Amino acid sequence: MTTMENAAAAYAGESQANRKYSNFSEKAESEGFPMVAKLFKAASEAEAIHAKRLLFVMDKIGSTEDNLKASVAGETDEFETMYPGFIKTAEAEGKTEAKAVFTHAMKAEEVHAGKYKEALAAISKGSDISAKKIFLCPVCGNIEYDEAPSTCPICGVPARMFR
Repeated sequence: MTTMENAAAAYAGESQANRKYSNFSEKAESEGFPMVAKLFKAASEAEAIHAKRLLFVMDKIGSTEDNLKASVAGETDEFETMYPGFIKTAEAEGKTEAKAVFTHAMKAEEVHAGKYKEALAAISKGSDISAKKIFLCPVCGNIEYDEAPSTCPICGVPARMFR
């Protein structure tokens, strides 16, 4: 493998470890092990440092315009191609929880692509997006501007749950 292929493989592993250790931290905290939780949190952040440095090695961080274009393409592929296939497979296998997670993610990715398109239009005019606040649904990943909806249009979570 080439150095760039190695860097891409390392980036994938470091990114996954970052998320995994972050979740392990939350679990340890909930089970009453605060120092183990802090250890996992520190390791999670260390993995994020590695992943960030690898993005630079691979020259994968461009201008905001380039980053938005790449993000639109990635999110669009996820909601148009990747998740629909995953949903079909989960449905065929009777994996209802996986199907729900895939469906929520698919719908949220479509929202993300739309938000990135709006941001791209704004920066092409030399402006930032006009949102004053950005709200995130902690269940499905939906993003809303300015105020949380009374219930998430994707998963139904009440407004008070949005971050």
